[in-house]
Amino acid sequence: MSEIDYAGSELELFREAAHWKRYWSRVIAPFVGARVLDVGAGIGATAVVLATRPYERWLALEPDAAQAHEIERVRDRGDIPSHYEVRAGTSDDLGERERFDTILYIDVLEHIDDDRGELGRVARHLEPGGSIVVLAPAHEFLYTAFDRSIGHFRRYDRASLVRIAPPGCTIAFCRYLDSAGMLASLANRVLLRQAAPTRGQILFWDRVLVRSSLVLDEITFGRVGKSIICVFRRELKS
Repeated sequence: MSEIDYAGSELELFREAAHWKRYWSRVIAPFVGARVLDVGAGIGATAVVLATRPYERWLALEPDAAQAHEIERVRDRGDIPSHYEVRAGTSDDLGERERFDTILYIDVLEHIDDDRGELGRVARHLEPGGSIVVLAPAHEFLYTAFDRSIGHFRRYDRASLVRIAPPGCTIAFCRYLDSAGMLASLANRVLLRQAAPTRGQILFWDRVLVRSSLVLDEITFGRVGKSIICVFRRELKS
């Protein structure tokens, strides 16, 4: 796996974005199966958000040892179930026979230089009919100094995700989220040119703009947004 390049400050910055987490987690929930691999698990935020039902297996895979230990502390506090596994490593550290129904890349794929190669490798660990779920920042024209500072190699649109679809997988679902947030990002890109959002701006985005997007995204049928969700599904064996 290509090295994941990110700054821990990004994870702390968005820790309080509760409305946003509820929003995207509700969208991806139908695609999350019983055995889950959470790639680039960070400080365990995805595991916490999705710990709303039992899973047969949840493996949090995090290349940064300090952040992997933080997930263990989250587990020890009882914020995620005690049987959740934590492994400090990358997809290269998966056992040859390890298989999953769902592989998650939640705000992770944009941090990986060789994204196509990464998806091709993990697809070998996906059960037939299983899904790779990607949540990522959308639209290259919104790329800013903030993206660069936190280790984003790129932003995505549907066409760029189609190009990196792993062999044997097809796109089962793809839509944009957070149309109101996209307008704010565009304004910052053109007018403010601010390097990074403040905590107050994050809270305003989460409490006001994200809640507005819940309505606007339905009106635009998921065709506009600051983020994109894409689900690659592995074809069933004939």
